This record gives sequence, structure tokens and C-alpha cells, in this order.
Amino acid sequence: MSEMTFEVSSRVTLLFDFWDVQGPAGMVLSVLVVLLLTVFYEVLKVWRLWLGSSSKLAQPPIASSDSTDGIAALDRSLSKSSLTPIEPHSPAVNTRNSWLLHGIQTLLHMLQVALSYMLMLCVMSYNTWIFLGVIIGSALGYFIAYPLLGRI
Repeated sequence: MSEMTFEVSSRVTLLFDFWDVQGPAGMVLSVLVVLLLTVFYEVLKVWRLWLGSSSKLAQPPIASSDSTDGIAALDRSLSKSSLTPIEPHSPAVNTRNSWLLHGIQTLLHMLQVALSYMLMLCVMSYNTWIFLGVIIGSALGYFIAYPLLGRI
């Protein structure tokens, strides 16, 4: 049984038996892979948020049952004559698209959860270099991905 304290070493086994690091070159490569996986994890979180917000934008607004709200909205509009009739979309197409989008979001969520647990297990190798790779990858991923949230 190994100790549960962080160590600075170039020897570690990560996630699988075949990912057995035995030297400095393997450690550098492993830290780089873990760092890129962490960046991908951060980008994946933003991508899921973007998909969720774009699906809300694509849905038509729900009509209010109160007729005075509609009149007030018309009074606030720039020009009543600029209103054009909107043809209703086929409910089957909207339902199919929403189910497809929901399915994609579910698969992305599964990938995100699996990746987060794999990164957690990498940190639990108690190797300082791998831990730093996850931390730096998380910071780099946040730096790259989260400015994109402002564009959603």
C-alpha cells in the first residue's frame, strides 16, 4: 500500500496499468496529457452551457394568457406596422430538435463527469507533477474558455 502524501517523483501509474510512467520524459508527457485533458474539461463545461443557452434562444416565447400584457408589449414596440405574422413551426420538428439537443447535452454531461472523475483519480496518484498539471490545466482552460461565456 502506498503512502497518502504528495511526492515529487518521475514514477507513477495513472488510471490504467499501461500508463506506467518510469522516467522524466514520460512524466513530462503525462503531465502534458493531463493538462490538456483538464483544458478540454473546462472547454466542455462552457460548451454545454452554450448549447443550453442556444436551445433556450431557439425556443419560441410562451404566450401570456393575460391580454393586457400583449397590448402593453405592442405599445412599447417601435412600430406596430412592422409586426409581421409569424408562421407557427411544426411541433414535431421542434420536439425532435429539442430531444436531439437534450440527447447531445446528456452525452456531453456523461463525458464531463467521466473526465472529471478521471482527473480526480490522477490527482489521487499523489504525484506533485500530475497535481500541478491538473491545476495549471484548469487555470489555462478557465482562461481560454470562460471569456467565451460573455459571447453567449
